[in-house]
Amino acid sequence: MRRTALLMGLAAITTAAIGVALPISGADAATGTVTGFATRNGGTTGGAGGATVRATTGTAIHTALCGRASSSTPIIIEVSGTINHGNTTKVSGASCNTAADVIELKQISNVTIIGVGSGAVFDQLGIHIRESSNIIIQNVTVRNVKKSGSPTSNGGDAIGMESDVRNVWVDHVNLEASGGESEGYDGLFDMKANVQYVTLSYSTLRNSGRGGLIGSSESDRTNGYVTFHHNLYQNIDSRTPLLRGGIAHIYNNYYVSLNESGINSRAGASAKVDNNYFEDSKDVLGTFYTSEAGFWQVSGNIFDNVTWSSPGTDNNPAGPNPVSNTTVSIPYAYTLDAASCVPSIVSLTAGANNGLQVSNGSCSTAQPTTSAPTTPTPTPTTPVPTTPPPSSGTNLSIGAGSDGSSKATGTGYGDVRDASLTTYWSPVGTTGDISIKWGTATTVSRAVIREASGSAGTIGSWQVINYGSGAVLASGTGAGTITFPATSLTKLTFRILTASATPKVAEYETYAG
Repeated sequence: MRRTALLMGLAAITTAAIGVALPISGADAATGTVTGFATRNGGTTGGAGGATVRATTGTAIHTALCGRASSSTPIIIEVSGTINHGNTTKVSGASCNTAADVIELKQISNVTIIGVGSGAVFDQLGIHIRESSNIIIQNVTVRNVKKSGSPTSNGGDAIGMESDVRNVWVDHVNLEASGGESEGYDGLFDMKANVQYVTLSYSTLRNSGRGGLIGSSESDRTNGYVTFHHNLYQNIDSRTPLLRGGIAHIYNNYYVSLNESGINSRAGASAKVDNNYFEDSKDVLGTFYTSEAGFWQVSGNIFDNVTWSSPGTDNNPAGPNPVSNTTVSIPYAYTLDAASCVPSIVSLTAGANNGLQVSNGSCSTAQPTTSAPTTPTPTPTTPVPTTPPPSSGTNLSIGAGSDGSSKATGTGYGDVRDASLTTYWSPVGTTGDISIKWGTATTVSRAVIREASGSAGTIGSWQVINYGSGAVLASGTGAGTITFPATSLTKLTFRILTASATPKVAEYETYAG
């Protein structure tokens, strides 16, 4: 079975931003409900119940931490804009222990960092959690963090945890690199030296040599109790994750283009691997690059065009027909999506700036309502069938008109509104506009961009524009679902600003709600 799912579009919601951390009334985004092993050991609440501040620089984040009454005083830090080396300095105080050129969460507890507004991007700047507990990181992008070259940050890890860390929930984030170790990058999500009770959920990990690890060496076996669910791993060489000792629960993740190996359970680690979807990948599960065996319990997974190497002294792939070699007990309640639904669900829900949508466990999604972190309340869910995942409501593009800035030979503007994924529009080159237009004013608040088979992930950055007024309604990266404030217009333009190759837009759907 061959199947290419849509990758996520990132919806942007514009709000006013200020350049320093200041108290604000209420929160702009819900944090939803913590899941997985982060619910154990007393649970993970982050800064719930504390003051909420807004920050648009790394220095402002550090200032907010240092301005607390104590290192454990709860705080919610809402972040927007780009955080980089130029605006991240060390701040001193009795309630903090910060450093320049990295977001330092050291020897502290009870903190939430959440992206709001048009998005929060940590550009070439990592987030370091050390000797800390009860931390939530949500709805942010961390990209291109380097350990060599210039500039460097956080040992090359996008998010790194080490030395007696407990109860961390990382949710709806984008972790991205632009290569492997030879290009200066390390892991996207690393845990070492006694890190426990962690959940990574509804996140994207892309374009890296190393997805992440639990344990820095074969002797570093004090880490564990980590849950990975509803994440997208795309174009990763290895470590999705690498486990050394401890227990990991890995379910409902979507793995695409794992180039060398995937889940590497070794050095006595045990992984419960349930209802994941592996596509166009190699050696997605086993013990690799060591003779110190790890273990796995498998059920319900789909292996779509997965290749397996032959066993050797230092390699023990679980396939081509993976079977369990241990039993793993999971101490919390959870509900599995069917593996066949995973590409659709993950494509709609994972990553930052998509409305914090989640699955309800029955091949459906739900978007939490806007609320304070202490009172998460999801809205009713809407069924989402698979292959391809349709959106609810009437597709306003059907019967409308369309035009664009250019069209490549063999493609047409009308191909984006013919309800077929086999026809598509491409611009001449890698950038261009495609528009849906109506004869009378039409209210639109949501668009869905579907790429043609074989081109998923080609589209980079984009804008959605009210053609009549020129207003940018949303911006982001990647194809998928895009939401914006309901707007009455006669022409809605999807403008591709960057792409890795000539993009192929198979369908450009529009909806009133």
